Amino acid sequence: MMQWLQRLPWAVLIIGTLTLGLAPFVPEPHLVEKLRMLFQGELSRPIDIFDLVMHGAFPALLLGRVILALKRA
Repeated sequence: MMQWLQRLPWAVLIIGTLTLGLAPFVPEPHLVEKLRMLFQGELSRPIDIFDLVMHGAFPALLLGRVILALKRA
């Protein structure tokens, strides 16, 4: 299962994290907004949950790839 994550290029994960993970850049990234809503218990609408998953996918994959790289080192 980890092989597909190891095959993803670093550049794709980093660019995806910087663009989709941090979009929109102003006034604050959606990921930050949705995480704040999650911790405050206000994340209840399906569109907000989808938004959190969509904007958090690349950062989660990048984090997984970093953890795998550190384990192999």
